[in-house]
Amino acid sequence: MARTQKTEYLNIEEVSDIWKMLTPEQMDYLKSNYLVQNYKKNEVIYCEGETPTHVFCVIKGKVKIYKSGVGGRNQIVRMVKPFEMLAYRAMFAGEDFVTAACAFEPTLIYAIPKEVIEKLIFDNKNLAWYFIQALATDLGIADSRAVSLTQKHIRGRLAESLLFLKDSYGVEADGATISIYLSREDLASLSNMTTSNAIRTLSTFVTEKIITMDGRKIKLIDEERLRKISKIG
Repeated sequence: MARTQKTEYLNIEEVSDIWKMLTPEQMDYLKSNYLVQNYKKNEVIYCEGETPTHVFCVIKGKVKIYKSGVGGRNQIVRMVKPFEMLAYRAMFAGEDFVTAACAFEPTLIYAIPKEVIEKLIFDNKNLAWYFIQALATDLGIADSRAVSLTQKHIRGRLAESLLFLKDSYGVEADGATISIYLSREDLASLSNMTTSNAIRTLSTFVTEKIITMDGRKIKLIDEERLRKISKIG
């Protein structure tokens, strides 16, 4: 269970521009009602079938959102990085979660109660418009990913996943090493393939001098070729 507390971290208005849309009175209301939660690596944030009670804003760390599949296999559907929101779709739909979320690494989250978010949205049209845009963006990404993960060959799927991680999390000081270290199992789950296929395909990319690997670190050597593989599928 995550530790829930009020403590001294970044003020909530500093973590995302969306809170700058609020009036001073609305900001005071938000500050009086959000909670700070710390999660250990691999600690569950919410489970499939649970009823949403909070919207979460990631302050530090990374979160993976996944869905159970056939035979107990999990499919990663989204990775959430600092200053991004999660858990709002099910809340707005008035339904239980159809996915689960857990901390990919030690993670700090601001948890905002459902009734607080609802009041702020009803009172502030700019905030409401932000969430409409966020939902529309999520839907577009989900549609594109659904096609890619079902129609592309495994090389194209894995190439797309590596580029997705690079574009989402950036690279380290060397300008090439992706700034997130996924296990082979997680990378396979993100790419809709078996772990053994992910391992073989990664090895092929290394042999072809497209990437290099050091443990969980993946360095892009030939990003242009990786993008071509992703497009060809």
